[in-house]
Amino acid sequence: MDDIIRSLGFLCLGSRFRRIGEQLQADTQRVLDELEVRVQSSQYPLLAALDRLGPLPVGELAQSLGIAQPGVTRSVALLAELGLVEVSPSNDDQRRRIVSLSRNGRRLVDVAKREVWPRIEKAVAGLCADLSGPLLGQLAEIEDRLAASPLDRRVEKAAGPVR
Repeated sequence: MDDIIRSLGFLCLGSRFRRIGEQLQADTQRVLDELEVRVQSSQYPLLAALDRLGPLPVGELAQSLGIAQPGVTRSVALLAELGLVEVSPSNDDQRRRIVSLSRNGRRLVDVAKREVWPRIEKAVAGLCADLSGPLLGQLAEIEDRLAASPLDRRVEKAAGPVR
């Protein structure tokens, strides 16, 4: 069947990026599921931001991730339910909520940084290795490579299953 999004070229560039992003997130989720933690791959950047930047107000956390505040607020609520983040009022303004990693969140991030994130990064780097030429051609090559070997298989092939 004809791939309409691919055939429309630059007209559907945003849809193409989103499609590739969704494929990478789904494949990454399969890798993360081996950790047996109910955290979505889309929520790990939030945990990484808290690890790198320390406790932050929700608005600054959203800004650091470049996403809308309502999405961050929902993710924070889910991560708080899982016991991975803690939310507390700011000392100087009770309306502002400060988000920080909990002890369990810190443990999860430490394991992810040591055991999982480097493997995913290596697999994505391999996926994108030696790409050249026009952007649309590179995107087509990434899609073709993912169809031939999804990211989760690339991770497992390169380093074995996640512990």
